[in-house]
Amino acid sequence: MDGTQRPSAVLDSLPYYDSDLEQYPILKEKVEQELAREPKPPQGLHPLVPPPYDLFKNNPMLAAELARVEAHQPLPPLDTVRYQLPAPTTSPGTDEEWQAALRNAHAQLEHQRIRHTNLALLQSYGANAWRIHNYRLEEAAKQAEKALEELKEKTVELNRQRKNTQTNYGAQLTALEIKWTELLSSILQIEMANVALDAEVSRIHKREAELENM
Repeated sequence: MDGTQRPSAVLDSLPYYDSDLEQYPILKEKVEQELAREPKPPQGLHPLVPPPYDLFKNNPMLAAELARVEAHQPLPPLDTVRYQLPAPTTSPGTDEEWQAALRNAHAQLEHQRIRHTNLALLQSYGANAWRIHNYRLEEAAKQAEKALEELKEKTVELNRQRKNTQTNYGAQLTALEIKWTELLSSILQIEMANVALDAEVSRIHKREAELENM
């Protein structure tokens, strides 16, 4: 034993064969009463269903963004302070404040230089990169659609197999039920014949006794 728990058995009915509930509506009420007395089924997923996939497990920023979208929360406002060039708050300002303002100006200048570089790269390679990205998205969409169609075909085939299997089993059950009814009828006829024979034997014995007493 490896300690793993086996999944509980999946009980299946014969919906393609059983039609008693449609033929006898009173049975539906009795079935519902019986189901009400049964323990409630587990609310969780079946053991064979794989656990949900944890998106962006190794990327907290994307995980937080996904949680924000799922919660229908608006985007946080842009931080425009870093794009400004604030001067020292005091006049004429301390050396530390001017150093901080100078460092901020250098950071803004470097940011603009990187933006110009990125724009130049985008103009040179952006169109092809976008086409490649679209091509990959189209291929991913085709693969997803193909997987969906295959899954639908498997589902249809499974239902077809279930219907054929249940129809075959239903025919066997019907034949066995008819045979059981015939056998039961034969047994009843034999019992009635036995009762009639017992009555006839008793009558004969009684008549024999009357003849002997004459």
